[in-house]
Amino acid sequence: MTTRPFKSAAVSPTDNSAALVVVVDDDHGMREGLREILQSVGIETLGFASTAELLAEALPDRPGCLVLDVRLPGLSGLDLQTKLNALGNQLPIIFMTGYGDIPMSVRAMKAGAVDFLTKPFRDQEMLDAVAIAIEKDRARRSEISANSEVAALAATLTPREKQVMAAVATGLLNKQIAHELGLSEITVKIHRGNVMRKMKATSIADLIRKVDSLQTASAG
Repeated sequence: MTTRPFKSAAVSPTDNSAALVVVVDDDHGMREGLREILQSVGIETLGFASTAELLAEALPDRPGCLVLDVRLPGLSGLDLQTKLNALGNQLPIIFMTGYGDIPMSVRAMKAGAVDFLTKPFRDQEMLDAVAIAIEKDRARRSEISANSEVAALAATLTPREKQVMAAVATGLLNKQIAHELGLSEITVKIHRGNVMRKMKATSIADLIRKVDSLQTASAG
């Protein structure tokens, strides 16, 4: 797997065939057992015996999650989580262990793990955790895709239109915007109409949501 964050991808949230679950466990039987469980609901899996094997592999950019054993040869599952977080890789993680304790699970959950399952776990527990993780990853990818589209629309605005858009988003009226920018009210109306059209905003509320997403992405 490359260590850079995964790219955005638009995938149907109900299409299990598009999802990919990566299992890392040094127990071959566990890897095969999980593959069979997940295949039964149409989810493809890839298995690795160590984090080193995983990091050496270039994975396809698809929605899914990591299922990691906590205790692994070399870099542990928890250490891999720390490494991926530092790299900005937000692929959801489900931990499993036969040696779990409260401090370990607290550390994993605080760092963003979706679940922490103690072996032996029921098949349905894993299926439920994987379903939640995949949906979380789809939502993340969808948000990234939507934000990218909004950014592309904003890039088509002129500097003056961007000023008007920012003013509209703060709730200022045309007369107030005209005064603030030293323009006529008619000119502001023209710019405002251009902003709504270029940003594909269906309403002022929709425009404000898009401006908020731009600001959030910029802050991130």
